[in-house]
Amino acid sequence: MAIGDSTRINTNIAAFNALHSLKFINRNLEISQLKLATGLRINEVADDPAGFVISRRLGARSRGLSVAYDNVGTAKNVLAIAEGGLLNISDILITIKEKVTSAASDTLGSAERNAIKTEIDQLTSEIDDIVEETTFNNISLIDGTYSVSYQTGEGTTNTLHFAITQSASSSSLQVDSSNVSSKVFTATGASAALAKVNTAIETVSDMLQNIGASVSRLTVKEATLSIAITNTDATKSRILDADIAMEQLKSTRLQILQQTATAQLAQANVVPQNVLALFR
Repeated sequence: MAIGDSTRINTNIAAFNALHSLKFINRNLEISQLKLATGLRINEVADDPAGFVISRRLGARSRGLSVAYDNVGTAKNVLAIAEGGLLNISDILITIKEKVTSAASDTLGSAERNAIKTEIDQLTSEIDDIVEETTFNNISLIDGTYSVSYQTGEGTTNTLHFAITQSASSSSLQVDSSNVSSKVFTATGASAALAKVNTAIETVSDMLQNIGASVSRLTVKEATLSIAITNTDATKSRILDADIAMEQLKSTRLQILQQTATAQLAQANVVPQNVLALFR
């Protein structure tokens, strides 16, 4: 920075120097106050071109991971619905087993067996109603047709596929009228029907086990995504966000310098008038 000669009045170098410093301080003060107002270290690309690009990429990654996290939650909700339907069917099958076990005794008369048949028919009808009503967004979950893939990451290959290929309907489980209720009129027939019911209970238990394993897998994925989102946001914050305490200190310092630079500019503008003393 040039040092002026106060005896030369056409060019006031001291005033120019003070003005330059004041403009520089004002610019930095504006930047500092903007960071305090927005909470961001980078408010435009020029502040840090590389940091800006990196923070944008991290932001896009975080948003993609957040959507994947929501997808995992949706998948768990769907499986919970399927699980609820299967648990109800399992309870019904256990009740049917009790009825069929009673019919396997030779001590029952025809009236009791007719009553048992009616109860079993009502229960198997309830199983089919549950299968029909266990849906998500009009998609049947336990009729053997459910097969979907969920996006569980930011990459195109980050998907999880789930399928419930076993139907829980009474006919698929072989507990419909032709296999169970029509057999309860004799002890021998009831024994054969009991074997069908036991197999159905095992089938539904296997379906529940598979769902439980899938939910456990999703829970692990959910935790992994949560950690990835947190770490990505933390990295983005270190690059993009302002250090408020530091910026406040910087702003206070610049405000003091602004006042001193303004005072020096005013003083520099007065100095050339001292030359007039030579003409007195």
